[in-house]
Amino acid sequence: MLKPVEHIRHRPAPGRWPDVAQAARARLFSPLAHRNLRLAQRSWVPAMVPWRASEDGYVNDDVMDWYRRFARGRPGALVVEATGVRDISSGPLLRIGHDRYQPGLEKLVEAVREASDGETRLFIQLIDFLPIRRRPAPATYFARYLKITGRHRRALGAENWSEARVRKALAELDETTLERVLDARELEALQMGLRERVTDTQHPHIRALPRVLPGCFARAALRARDAGFDGVELHYAHAYTLASLLSARNTRGDGYGGAREQRVRLPLEVYHAVRRAVGDKYVVGCRFLSEDCIAGGSSLEDACYFAVALARAGMDFLSLSRGGKFEDARQPKIGEAAYPYTGASGYECIPHVISDRRGPFGRNLEAAAAIRAALRAAGEQTPVVVAGGIHGFEQAERILARGQADLVGVARQALADPDWFLKIRLGHGDAIRTCSYSNYCEGLDQRHKQVTCQLWDRVAMDESGVKRSKDGRRRLVAPAWTPPARADARNTSTEMR
Repeated sequence: MLKPVEHIRHRPAPGRWPDVAQAARARLFSPLAHRNLRLAQRSWVPAMVPWRASEDGYVNDDVMDWYRRFARGRPGALVVEATGVRDISSGPLLRIGHDRYQPGLEKLVEAVREASDGETRLFIQLIDFLPIRRRPAPATYFARYLKITGRHRRALGAENWSEARVRKALAELDETTLERVLDARELEALQMGLRERVTDTQHPHIRALPRVLPGCFARAALRARDAGFDGVELHYAHAYTLASLLSARNTRGDGYGGAREQRVRLPLEVYHAVRRAVGDKYVVGCRFLSEDCIAGGSSLEDACYFAVALARAGMDFLSLSRGGKFEDARQPKIGEAAYPYTGASGYECIPHVISDRRGPFGRNLEAAAAIRAALRAAGEQTPVVVAGGIHGFEQAERILARGQADLVGVARQALADPDWFLKIRLGHGDAIRTCSYSNYCEGLDQRHKQVTCQLWDRVAMDESGVKRSKDGRRRLVAPAWTPPARADARNTSTEMR
């Protein structure tokens, strides 16, 4: 995790909580309707990866428990984690790239419906990603992975050496000499781990992305619709394939890179393929970046252009994030893979309570407001979802009142207290567990461990039925909450299962 130079501690300050009557009049709990999107309230839980699926990508009881717990808090919308559209290995992350995943996804939909009494709309985030390898030990890299070329032989004066001798000689070079002998990508593969890029069009499978991806996403979206999800969110954000195509660093020369009109081309083709598959009456939106937050990356101006293009194509909502790129990620340890939230761009995506003068709360608001203004100036009314350090009712109300966004995304705060939404509505804001923004959860994600919150994962461990993490030290879902009886809550009682 990046440590800001200024190193200023910012304390969460949720502010005043409303009573039941005030909550009933709040913008946050007012309905929203646009195109196919119909929500009972303007609260939104963005996709978070909990590392709970089976090793081959199936829904299991732990996955259902995770989403069932969020659903009991009754948010307006809940987005299921990034779910792979291709039928390829990805560890304990959900997949939707084959019909065999459908029964489990259907059970997940049923679980959320039951837990929220049908109040929460359930979307699933669809993602494609390119391979990234763990950082190798140098001896392993030179013995097995590096492709020996004439350039290496010339640099060593080893035109007549055996390949084994060349590999041994390379492994013995000091770091300064290696920087001269290896090219930039070879050096990166040694120091960071091999990472494929959308610009690696010398490889047939990368060159074929425009031909392959629209169908992959369309078939996945159709499975989502048939499983009962209320809609899909196309993942165009962070370090993954479609976000990399949108990035200003995309220099593909085949009409899918360079100018921003070309960079948005494949994301639009993916959307249109999905729309044809699921029909005109199904919710299809996307999540993309307000800014790449890396040198040479896409700017806010680019994001405004992309937003208008995506809205005009027919997107039902646009959810905004920022940063989270591989390009500035910190060097991983040997045997680990690079993590896109360890550099400056990652900090912009998941800021810590130790921050710069801007602080970690609402870092994406200014950009979101500019994007929303660009949409309205273009005559588009597409709802904008903003997230990032939002943890108080008054903060959420200001965002909506000022027109900075149409929907308020609450991720880490919802993890800290899945009942955040319900407690506010029922006048029990004083019972909310406020997120500390220590990024304890992000640290677990980085290590591919089951994600929990330090505010509750060691609470009531002996409670009946508590499921524990693989190491047995943490509970996997937050304790249940039941609203206390009170005179002003006579018409707001809700059974908490």
